[in-house]
Amino acid sequence: GSFVALLGPSGCGKSTLLLMIAGLLAGTSGEIRLAGRPVDGPQTDVGIVFQSHVLVDWRDVLGNVLLQIDLRGLPRAAFLDRARELLRSVGLDQFATRPPYELSGGMQQRTAFCRALVHDPPLVLMDEPLGALDAMTREQLRADLERLWLATGKTVILVTHSIEEAVQLADKVVVISPRPGRIVREIRVDLPRPRDLEVCETSAFHGHVAEIKRIFASYGVL
Repeated sequence: GSFVALLGPSGCGKSTLLLMIAGLLAGTSGEIRLAGRPVDGPQTDVGIVFQSHVLVDWRDVLGNVLLQIDLRGLPRAAFLDRARELLRSVGLDQFATRPPYELSGGMQQRTAFCRALVHDPPLVLMDEPLGALDAMTREQLRADLERLWLATGKTVILVTHSIEEAVQLADKVVVISPRPGRIVREIRVDLPRPRDLEVCETSAFHGHVAEIKRIFASYGVL
């Protein structure tokens, strides 16, 4: 039920690790376990959000949320109410019948969040889902993402290269060195939630950000 951020510079292996956790990429050595079981192939009980929304234009918003349900041959009727509730929770219930190309970038990514959660997975993997958005939309979606996480109680692993984003969202920030990537620090972020503007202006928040910046500066990244 915790929110973990994998934080590191480009090319250090963050996204590779996420794909390995999902079973979409095989490791060369070692082992990954989910709920005590080795990951030896694609996992169907995880949700994945990519940097690009990867919505399909020939389906409306609701149809995109239900895409994996249809592809896996699951009964659509059993998931319709949940899909509509998720869309309502992110303010998209009035756009359920719109094609995704009529939505803004932020609305498209909110749809992708709903698609990742529609089958109620215990684990959600997010690969820089806010990275392609403008600054204002990114701030809005950070709040949406935290609110969705607080409401659902999922375990979330977020890949990001934004220090402020990691500290704002995560319970634990896993700091990864430049390539070849190694975990160099695990930082617990014990700040009150929701982490709104008031929390993000505190000395404790800035202290975490400064600590992480010093780590990256020691590697010549900053």
